[in-house]
Amino acid sequence: MPLDDILLDAEERMEKAVDVFRHSLTGIRTGRANPGLVDTLRVEVYGSPTPIKALASVGAPEPNQIVVRPFDPTTIKDIEKAIQASDLSLNPQSDGRLIRIVIPPLSADVRKKMSARIRDLAEEAKVAIRNVRRDANKAADTEKGDGDLTEDDCDRCKEDVQELTKKYEGSVGDLARTKEAEVMEQ
Repeated sequence: MPLDDILLDAEERMEKAVDVFRHSLTGIRTGRANPGLVDTLRVEVYGSPTPIKALASVGAPEPNQIVVRPFDPTTIKDIEKAIQASDLSLNPQSDGRLIRIVIPPLSADVRKKMSARIRDLAEEAKVAIRNVRRDANKAADTEKGDGDLTEDDCDRCKEDVQELTKKYEGSVGDLARTKEAEVMEQ
């Protein structure tokens, strides 16, 4: 595998780790209503688990309320059950046509727990990025051992991979700080 391929593969995989982290942050509750809170929930309907996004339009018309409008009114009870069964501690209210979810203000304890969860997710993302670095360095060493890369090229590759690692770890850190600030603001 040429030097450029090793770097390209490492960068793509690090970018995916950041994207997974970014996506997991949307499910973390802040004091405001965010449709991303329920977007990831799956509803058991038509015999298979289906994302809420595929069954209904989700919006936040007010800062403390999420509204779910099912495309098929017969799925409203299933959507309601899925929201209640989730670990979000939300209480949906249905009027037969749509579901309203009032987002209660977060207590100080809940804010601290959310903040700790964000830090845990950030650390998992950083570990994933470091694993990509390890794999890329291993690939460079293998290529050097096979005689496809010179020692200087191998060292340059490892330096470039380290730069990528710093860049993407910094990106994860920035995302985590931003989300933590959102959660902690009152």
